[in-house]
Amino acid sequence: MAPATSLARDRAGSTTAAGRPGAKGPVLHSRLVAVVTAAGCAAHLWLGAAGRHGVWLSVLMLALAAVCLPCAVHIWRHSRVGALHQVTVAAVGMAVVHAALLLGAGGAGHAHGARPPSSAAGANGAPELLLVIALELVTALLAASLLSRLRRGPA
Repeated sequence: MAPATSLARDRAGSTTAAGRPGAKGPVLHSRLVAVVTAAGCAAHLWLGAAGRHGVWLSVLMLALAAVCLPCAVHIWRHSRVGALHQVTVAAVGMAVVHAALLLGAGGAGHAHGARPPSSAAGANGAPELLLVIALELVTALLAASLLSRLRRGPA
């Protein structure tokens, strides 16, 4: 009976990303990945609902948010490897798509509505696209580094 009691005491001190006693894992890292992924979902929902990119792109953004939001939940709760793979691949894929938009037509194909002539600097949407690409690469890096930590096991 004594070993079971000490085992229960050892497990009570550690928590997972889901907050369950007993399991171990990088809680802060997984929560950070989940929050960044959820923020990306929120941005897609906001841009899709605003309709500033046309109907078919708005529908595509809403679909992307619908696909990524469950991954954010799975990463928050359990640090699921499949969800981390999906977030990594999606973030890299979106960085490539936005880089293609930036390089093709000098970013002019991704302008966000009419701008006054006084804002000639950045009128082609390039600064926004560069920021989006940077955020997508950070998301991919965070998810990939969490995958690496999970594969190594507890330190």
